[in-house]
Amino acid sequence: METEGSSVELVDGDVVRQFARAAVLAALLGAVAPVAIPLPLSPAPLTLQVLFVFLAGLVLGPVWGSVSMLLYLTAGAIGIPVFAGWEAGLGTLFGPTGGYLWSYPIAAALIGSVVHRGTDLRDPAAVPLPIVVTALVMGTIVIYGMGTAYAAWLLELEAWEAITGFALPFIPGELLKMAAAIAIVQSGRIKPIQS
Repeated sequence: METEGSSVELVDGDVVRQFARAAVLAALLGAVAPVAIPLPLSPAPLTLQVLFVFLAGLVLGPVWGSVSMLLYLTAGAIGIPVFAGWEAGLGTLFGPTGGYLWSYPIAAALIGSVVHRGTDLRDPAAVPLPIVVTALVMGTIVIYGMGTAYAAWLLELEAWEAITGFALPFIPGELLKMAAAIAIVQSGRIKPIQS
């Protein structure tokens, strides 16, 4: 009996490190997402999820930031309770707050693209603050735009009703999350892996 001895091409070490960082960030997001604070004016709870979407784009860039968010969504879709309030499954992804969840990979990609000017990563601490703030505001608009629009469509709400229930109550919290994300990357403790 003859065996074939062909070589296997190994995955580049940078790819492995980036995937590992994306998986860790997705796991951290999954760890904090179940901690949800109900808001009296909104059916959507207050969570720290968006902070990790910000960090995904800022630290991992547009490609790996999106991969991280897709890993998080996949974990929740297959039944791991990583969504707000210990929820999981496809029902959550297609429920009233599903629009927010679907926006995470898009927002991370947008933030990463603006901060890193493409797919080549640079240190977000070295990026001028106005660019970082602009990227975070743009990401927030994507998240709340998709979340509010989907909830309005699904629940047949008027535009103003959806905005007051699914977006306005969260603005103060989002400003704090932006400040936290900026402080984390400015600390210099988390740096992207340079290719």
